[in-house]
Amino acid sequence: MRKRAKEGMLEELIALAVPTCQQAERLHPRQGPGAKPQVPDWVLAVMILAGVLLRKKTKTDQYHFWRERPEMYARCLPGQRLPGRSTFFARYARVYPLVETAVRLQGELAIERGWADPKVVAVDKSLIAARGRRFRTARRRDGQLPRVPRGADRDARWGYCCHDGWVQGYSYEALVTAPRRGGGATWPLLASAAAANHNERKSLVEKVPLLHPRIRVVTADAGYDANALAEAIEWHTPTAGKRPRRTGRRLLCPQIRRRPLGQSRVRQTRERRYHRLLRERRQAYLRSPAGRRLFARRKVRSEPFNSHLKALFELNDRVWLWGLPNNCTMLETAVFAYQILLTYNHLHGRPNARVKWLLHRL
Repeated sequence: MRKRAKEGMLEELIALAVPTCQQAERLHPRQGPGAKPQVPDWVLAVMILAGVLLRKKTKTDQYHFWRERPEMYARCLPGQRLPGRSTFFARYARVYPLVETAVRLQGELAIERGWADPKVVAVDKSLIAARGRRFRTARRRDGQLPRVPRGADRDARWGYCCHDGWVQGYSYEALVTAPRRGGGATWPLLASAAAANHNERKSLVEKVPLLHPRIRVVTADAGYDANALAEAIEWHTPTAGKRPRRTGRRLLCPQIRRRPLGQSRVRQTRERRYHRLLRERRQAYLRSPAGRRLFARRKVRSEPFNSHLKALFELNDRVWLWGLPNNCTMLETAVFAYQILLTYNHLHGRPNARVKWLLHRL
C-alpha cells in the first residue's frame, strides 16, 4: 500500500512535467537526415526526471527503474514505446538542450500563474567536483598536454570560486527570482550547465535574449563584471541610423577595480569614454540606497538556492555521472525537478520552498 502511494505521488509529479517537455520538443524539433526516432526526446527527458527525483545516481539504475515497472510506464507515458538500454544510454547525453528549454517554459508558467515575481532576479554559477582522480589540464613547457591518469574524467576542467576554491569538475548556472522577504519562494527561471572553466559572462550573454519581459533588475557577483554583458542587458542592439534604446533593465554587479582614466597609457577614444561613462553610472546606482537594497536580495536568494539544490540531490561532494554531456543533462534536470516540486507545492496550497519532505516520500 505504501509503495502504491509513493508511485501515485511520482506519477503526479511526472504528469506535471509531461506537457512542458512536449512543448519544449515542439519548440526545438529534432532535425537532420534520416527518419525520426521511434521514441521522442521528451520521453527520455521524463524518464531521466523520474530517476533524478528518486536520486538514482547511475544511468543503469534510472533505466531499470522503468524497465521493472511496465504498468507504471504505460500509465505515465501512454502509447510510448520503452527505449532499449543502448538507446537510453546513447541519447542520454543529447537531452540537455530540451531540458534547458523546459526549465525556461516552467519558469514562464510560474510567472503567468503569479507564483514567481520576476522583477528582481539573481544569477550565480556553482561548481561541483567531478568523479575520479584529479589531473592537470594545463600544457607543459614543451606544448604537450599532460597524460590523463586512469580513472579520471577527461571532460572535467578546473574552475575557481570564493566559496569552494579550486575545483576540477563541472558547473551549472541558474537565474532565479529574488523577491523581497515574505514575497514567496525562489523560482529558477533559466539554467545551463558546462565545464567548471566556462566563462560565466559568456553564458549569461547567451541568456539575455531569453530573459522574461517583466525582469527589471539582474543581480550578480563580481565575476559577471563586463561592459559587453551589462550593455546587452540594459540596451537594445542599435540598428542602422538609429540611436540605441534602453531595455528598462539594470545590472547590479560589483565592479572589478580598473586603472583610473588619468593613469591610462593609451589615448581614450570617444567609444572608450562612452563605455566608461555607462560603467560609472551603473556603479553610482549600485551604491545608492535603492541599489543596495535590491542587491542585498541576492545573498538571501541565489546562494541559499544553490546550497539547497545541492543538498536535495546530493551534489555537495561530486556529480553523479561521467562526461560533460551526461552531467549537463543531469544538472539541468535537477533544476527542472526542483521546479516541478515547487509547482506541486503551489497546486496543493503550500507556496513555499519546503520540498525536501516530498523527496523523502518518493
